[in-house]
Amino acid sequence: MKPLTFARSILWCVALAPMVQGCTTMTDYVPDFLVPQAMPAAGPSDGGDEAGLMVDPAYLLGPEDTVKISVWRDEQLTHEVVVRPDGMISFPLVGDLMVAGRTVEDVRQELVTRLNKFVPNPHVTVMVTKILSNKIYVAGRVARPGEFLVGHYTDVLQALSLAGGLTPFAKENDIKIIRREKGEQKVYPFRYGDIRNGRGLEQNIVLQRGDVVVVP
Repeated sequence: MKPLTFARSILWCVALAPMVQGCTTMTDYVPDFLVPQAMPAAGPSDGGDEAGLMVDPAYLLGPEDTVKISVWRDEQLTHEVVVRPDGMISFPLVGDLMVAGRTVEDVRQELVTRLNKFVPNPHVTVMVTKILSNKIYVAGRVARPGEFLVGHYTDVLQALSLAGGLTPFAKENDIKIIRREKGEQKVYPFRYGDIRNGRGLEQNIVLQRGDVVVVP
């Protein structure tokens, strides 16, 4: 092979490598909120890279979520704990702590306050390692009814899409969203036909953890 031709071949390989790598990344795509990443967690860090989930600081913890709690320079106070169905976790010296419905930073600050009785000026880090509580449910005449683990901002149309769409016999203008708030059940109507025709777009609300979309 001539030197000039060989050099051109190398240049082509270098140019195409990022494109090939990019295609592989898209094929293996996973939603950002489920991907472990090196990130600064709530609280001081000792400078090491720790695997946590890149979650919205306003995210509220819920049952089945997993958090890693560590106190700097104290391996005995480093634990990964799962939020129990009652919304609480257990941690050495602290005992039971309600975390459901609270942000990571809020939980960290309370841990600092409680641990301060036993550890002088504790440097506490709290990070989310698994999100399993942010679930919604789609029931009735859809292609794939069931439970879905979703991101923070999933609306009704997106939920119906996750469930495979409506079946031919679904009553598209009688869909309801059932939500529990402070022990009470609320029902929100959803007229799919209106949405499809560009009307009543305000019905396409963002769903909350535990919402049930019912398609009769």
